Amino acid sequence: MNILIIGATSGIGHNLWKHYVSMGHNVIVTGRRKELLDNMTISFPEHTRAITCDITNTELLDNVLENIIHKYGRIDLAIVCAGIGELNPKLDVETELSTLSVNVIGWAKVVASIYKLFEQQKFGHLVTITSVGGLQPTPISPSYSASKAFQINYTKSLQCKAKGTKIIVTEIRPGLVDTRMAKGDGLFWVMPLDKVCRRITKAIEKKQKRLIVTKRWRIINFLLKHFI
Repeated sequence: MNILIIGATSGIGHNLWKHYVSMGHNVIVTGRRKELLDNMTISFPEHTRAITCDITNTELLDNVLENIIHKYGRIDLAIVCAGIGELNPKLDVETELSTLSVNVIGWAKVVASIYKLFEQQKFGHLVTITSVGGLQPTPISPSYSASKAFQINYTKSLQCKAKGTKIIVTEIRPGLVDTRMAKGDGLFWVMPLDKVCRRITKAIEKKQKRLIVTKRWRIINFLLKHFI
């Protein structure tokens, strides 16, 4: 398969890259940190193509997708992991706007562009990484929880749009995962990254509509959705 991972230099995206290249797939990875992308290419040169890209640069993103199609002909699976999240209890406006710029504007540009590409191909599997945090307002990080709510509903909209087509849209909704995105005091049920990614790859393979990972976070998801 030809696989595109947006936001692959750390966390879930990086772990998924290692999984798929180890299986012999062609994996195109993007991120903002060129040095980390170069190291990924060195590690698996035959199956990795790294492209430095900031998703807030919408013109650059269009060029990236065009170049990928020119080289590989198609994208079979696209996983959108890119995102940021900062604790902002003082409500610094620039921090809020920066988060929304990446998690809403840039993210929507990426997801919509990939979906339109899949419409042209008449097939493709789009995976978005959202968050259980999108179900509950977070006073110490308003823009993060709001942006994840946006991502959840945007993904649901595309799932409706994809009905009757050969386009698959999967939402992966993690709880707290042991990555640099897990911030703050008193965190609980922080899930090991490897365990989470194993569940994610299985859900992708099965073409599931949604995965709340891991099982204990399904309890939290249910409570937030129905009782809070």
